[in-house]
Amino acid sequence: MRQRITLIYIDSGGGHRAAANALSEVIREQGRPWDVRALSIQDLLDSIDFIRHSTGVPFQDVYNIMLRHGWTLGSAHLIPVMHLLIRMFHQRQVDVLEKSWRGNRPDLVVSLIPHYNRALKESLEHVWPGTPYVTVLTDLADYPPHFWIERQDQYVVCGSDEAVRQAHEIGIPAGRVLRASGMILNPRFYRDEGVDRAAERERLGLRPDWPTGLVLFGGEGSWDMVKIARALNRTGQRLQLILICGRHQSAAARLRAMPKRIPMFVEEFTREIPRYMELADFFIGKPGPGSISEAMAKGLPVIVQRNAWTLAHERFNADWVEQQGVGMAFRTFGELAGAVRRMLTPESYERMRQRVRQFRNRAVYEVPDLLEDILCGRMPRDAEFPAVQSTGARPAGGLRTTIRRWLAIPGLRRRPDTRPAAAGHPSGGRG
Repeated sequence: MRQRITLIYIDSGGGHRAAANALSEVIREQGRPWDVRALSIQDLLDSIDFIRHSTGVPFQDVYNIMLRHGWTLGSAHLIPVMHLLIRMFHQRQVDVLEKSWRGNRPDLVVSLIPHYNRALKESLEHVWPGTPYVTVLTDLADYPPHFWIERQDQYVVCGSDEAVRQAHEIGIPAGRVLRASGMILNPRFYRDEGVDRAAERERLGLRPDWPTGLVLFGGEGSWDMVKIARALNRTGQRLQLILICGRHQSAAARLRAMPKRIPMFVEEFTREIPRYMELADFFIGKPGPGSISEAMAKGLPVIVQRNAWTLAHERFNADWVEQQGVGMAFRTFGELAGAVRRMLTPESYERMRQRVRQFRNRAVYEVPDLLEDILCGRMPRDAEFPAVQSTGARPAGGLRTTIRRWLAIPGLRRRPDTRPAAAGHPSGGRG
């Protein structure tokens, strides 16, 4: 009898759906006897989406709009407010999700999303008690509290030592914390695309032998790509760029119209990222876990942006890049040309390339094996969890913590428990 696996994703950013699609593809390729169903949390909770009812914009698209327009300053203070709203609607979420579970009895639920894992697990437990629940982080680290990992009866799949540490700290028993070697990536990032680099660069209007940077800010793109191109264009150094603008057509148009001192190729949304990465020598972009991991899978050192506009839950990734020696971070666009120049010195570039090659991220192939072990009962249940919290209970770090963080003034006090400590693993980590 085929077992039923439910994957939960969201379209805020591209990484969650991409991870669900990649897992589904590998499970299908491996011929596992599972019926895999992918469900969007937006579709599940659409009937109580007050943002969509009020504005016509689904709640999942608010994040994408913020990215597209660069409205990310102060994200560390917006996240606790969002969590407060989620907790205020917790009971309604549970009620709606219970109705969905009654028409869909899974043998295993795999969450690839943050923020809603408490409501998902609680509703599942009410309808189908004892159904295994797995949270797979698509970030290198959690951003506690109540972002990815909740203290509930579940398994947690972590792609870095830091995420493992955070899961233990929250109270997840050791046997429930499962280590993958990085982020889930599309299998294409492990395949040789068979690209003739010199010929393909010339076809795109680039020099066949010049250092080539690939600039990418996720599927939504960003105006920062224009600023990056300007910063590097004015130096006139021996350098060229492939700029993948995603859905940001305005940024693409601006880049195409820019007077160019260096060669540039501009592309909009594409599914050919693996091929373009094979044409590049290094990566420039925001510190999204997926983009960093994809670049590293293709052997590219990375240069990532880290400043007040960096999303709060991605700041650890920029630190991780430097700590692991696989790239560097820049704060202002005035610093970028110098960072590129330092990276491209032969000694620095080769050192970073060697560090990148040491990482062996095979998470998309490892996670199905972990899921099979859970389904077959081979994973230990080595500790008793507390009963799932009642819908009226306030989780640890609740309203008082939320208000304290919301009102915190940057520079005057540090936010407790939210900035992960440095950690690394030579096999670790989309955005």
